[in-house]
Amino acid sequence: MSEDTTPSERFWESHYQGMDPSWATRPNAVLAAVLDDLAPVPARALDLGCGHGGDALWLASNGWHVTAVDVSATAIARVTDAAQRSELGPRLSAFRKDLARDIPAGPFDLVYACYFHTPVDIDRNAIIGRTSEVLSPGGYLVVIDHASSAPWSWGAHDQEFPTANEAVTRLGLGEDLRIVRQETAWREASGPDGQRADVADNVIIAQRP
Repeated sequence: MSEDTTPSERFWESHYQGMDPSWATRPNAVLAAVLDDLAPVPARALDLGCGHGGDALWLASNGWHVTAVDVSATAIARVTDAAQRSELGPRLSAFRKDLARDIPAGPFDLVYACYFHTPVDIDRNAIIGRTSEVLSPGGYLVVIDHASSAPWSWGAHDQEFPTANEAVTRLGLGEDLRIVRQETAWREASGPDGQRADVADNVIIAQRP
């Protein structure tokens, strides 16, 4: 890795190199439920921090044209390979990008950030907030954040989590977006070694009128 790589790239590249490639390759159940409720027409989607691409692959299989970005080259290579093996390549483009530096140009009809958390010091609220600039008219921004920690999470006993209302304020979404939903919901989650625990999510949905 070159000397000009960012702290985010160094951390997440090491993280994914040490991760089982089969982990997190299925869609996020909360995102799937949100989109089932919204019922948007499949169009153009932007995945912020796609990881192993479970959400991006699922959306592409349902007719969306997805731009998936992550700071880890290993993660992007695995998403690209999975898309090709699933014959989803024409509808899924994966790129390595440090979102703290810039955001893909739109417009997009759906921008989503599922658990876009990091121990690296970046202004993740500003990053998500700026994505409102690439939303098309009628497009949705969906943010799903941890509102509690699971026993297997980083710093599980030291974290403080905002309420859904506080999270909306911190994102600094512009007045040109309409808040459709802001709520905290509980669900049962599974860990990398089969652990089970009840966890809470902040679900935030905004729409450009």
